[in-house]
Amino acid sequence: MKKIILLSLLIFSFEIAAFCQKIGYIDSGFILNKMPEYKKAQGEVEKLSKGWQEELDKKSQEIEKDFMEFKSEEVLLTEEMKKVRLDTIARKRLKLADAQKKYFGFEGLLFLKRQEIIKPIQDKMFEAVEKVCRTKRIDIMLDKSGDFVMLYTNPVHDYTDYVLEELGLVADTGNYSDNTNTEDKKSNNSKN
Repeated sequence: MKKIILLSLLIFSFEIAAFCQKIGYIDSGFILNKMPEYKKAQGEVEKLSKGWQEELDKKSQEIEKDFMEFKSEEVLLTEEMKKVRLDTIARKRLKLADAQKKYFGFEGLLFLKRQEIIKPIQDKMFEAVEKVCRTKRIDIMLDKSGDFVMLYTNPVHDYTDYVLEELGLVADTGNYSDNTNTEDKKSNNSKN
C-alpha cells in the first residue's frame, strides 16, 4: 500500500513539474531576414542558383534545337543515321538530368553551398535563442515560422525581440507580423 501511495505522489509531482514549464516562441524567419549577413548569403546562393539554372536552360535549348533539326531531316535519314542521332540526343538529355541532379538534387552543389554559407548564420541565431532561454528561464522555445502550426499565440510569450536584441539588431515592430508593441511585450514578459 505504501508503494502505491509513494508511486502516486511521484507521478503527481512529475505532472505538476510538467505544468510549470515556461514556454515561449520566436519567428526565426523574421529574425533571419533582419540579419544583414543572412540577406547577403541569400543573395550569393540565389546568384549561384540563377547561374546554374541559366546553364541548364541553355543546354536544354540546345537539345530541343537538335531534336527539331532531327525531326525536320528525319525523312532524309537512313535508319542507322536516325538511330545515331536519337542516341546522341538521349545521351545529352541524360547529361542534362545528371547536371540538374548535381546542382539542385539532394545534397547537390546548391544544398552544400547553402550549408556552407547559411548554416553559420543560423547557428549564430540559435546561440542567441539559447542565451535568451537561459536568461529568461524558458524551458521550451517554439518557432512559429516553421512547419509547426500555431493557431493562436499570445504576444506575451513572443521572445523574437529578445533574440534580435541579443544579436544586436533593432526590432522594427512595424514589419513584424504580430504588430505588437515591443514595450508592451517586454513589460508583460517581465511579469512572467
